Amino acid sequence: MQTDCRSDQLEFQGLGRRRVVAQFDAGRASSDGGVLVLREVAEQTGWLRGFGACFRDGRDATRTEHTVAELVAQRVLGIALGYEDLNDHETLRDDALLALAAGKQDVTGAERVRERDRGHALAGKSTLNRLEHGGGVATRYHRIEPDGAAIERHFVDCFLEAHAEPPARIVLDLDTTDDALHGRQEGRFFHGYYGNYCYLPLYVFCGDHLLVAKLRTANQDAAAGSVEELARVVGQIRGRWPAVEIWIRADSGFAREALMAWCETNGVHYVLGLAKNARLRRAIGSAMAAAKAEHDATQAPARRYEELRYRTRKSWSRERRVVGKGEWLPGKPNPRFVVTSLPIEAFDAKTLYETIYCARGDMENRIKEQQLALFADRTSTATMRANQLRLWFSSMAYVLMAELRRRGLRDTALAHAQAGTIRLRLLKIAAIVRISVRRIAISFSSAYPLQSLFRTVLAQLRRASPLPT
Repeated sequence: MQTDCRSDQLEFQGLGRRRVVAQFDAGRASSDGGVLVLREVAEQTGWLRGFGACFRDGRDATRTEHTVAELVAQRVLGIALGYEDLNDHETLRDDALLALAAGKQDVTGAERVRERDRGHALAGKSTLNRLEHGGGVATRYHRIEPDGAAIERHFVDCFLEAHAEPPARIVLDLDTTDDALHGRQEGRFFHGYYGNYCYLPLYVFCGDHLLVAKLRTANQDAAAGSVEELARVVGQIRGRWPAVEIWIRADSGFAREALMAWCETNGVHYVLGLAKNARLRRAIGSAMAAAKAEHDATQAPARRYEELRYRTRKSWSRERRVVGKGEWLPGKPNPRFVVTSLPIEAFDAKTLYETIYCARGDMENRIKEQQLALFADRTSTATMRANQLRLWFSSMAYVLMAELRRRGLRDTALAHAQAGTIRLRLLKIAAIVRISVRRIAISFSSAYPLQSLFRTVLAQLRRASPLPT
């Protein structure tokens, strides 16, 4: 019998007398079958369509094959599936399941106008590149413009719509992080604390809900612009939930007079870290001494708390409540301070620090999740405008993944999984796609080990939004 040998054939180590060969010729197959559950979330919430509606389309409609909503969905879902590079879409444009999830009616591209485009249902890298670099002055090739204010409102709307009833109280966590730059992007500055050239994006979360992802240059204070962002977000929340009690929480980089004064004027409580100084260290001297004595006796970490009334010599306009933690760890002291507007009658020092303030650490995990799994730090294009849009694309992917976790994965082994784990375990499923006039049938791999979990996720999503009868 003649041996099958082709130039594009892949050769692996043999098995006994048999050759092991492979080719990329499976046709309508996908490695991302789980994108269908992410599509369920997008369709039920309408959030991906709403995000697409935040773009202005100046193209000639008679010469357009990909709507803005489809382009935006393709980009966001691609990031959720692990494809951060636009170059990936030169091949992904043939993926019928991604086309289905992005809202294309012609999921095979058979009805494309130009013959050279037929068989490619989705946009290629060049079209998506024009999407990212739109805005500013319209040119022949850049006619899609993101409405930044509408996008920022949309993230807060997603948070509000995720709640069936207004909560009695919400805590908004503010933080910043370094987004390292390795080229000569617009707005590139060296940051002494982080020790590299970077952007300094500002994030606001409420639990695992993302409300703000604002790209900023690194040549400014960590709290720069936080009052304006907070005023916008709080105003939008109170417009929908007028009776909700709002707290903010952040590290010492945000303990600034302008932010605290705004909170006091607008009925927002704050719990903020406070940088150490000689005056504060002296004020908790007795607590530190007691903690050291206990540590010396037990050889275990020891801590004491001290209530203070404190005002800086110049920068603060008033005296404020400060909680000091006098802690002694093996080999070293560890004093910490928190400034707050919360009354001592409601929250004692230990509760304020350990239960309320320390809970802000979870927000740092959410930022890491977005950067490491959803490529929020992929800000390698030349302009800040385009890099901000990339950050928003990543943020929208995070919003969908977080909602999938809340709706579909509750009470399962992946209820608290991060986006990278969800993608690996739930979205990366081999699938064969069969298309007929009446239906699109998908065959998943029979060897997929989490079939029961997948069925549970879909059932829970369906209970949240039943199929139309």
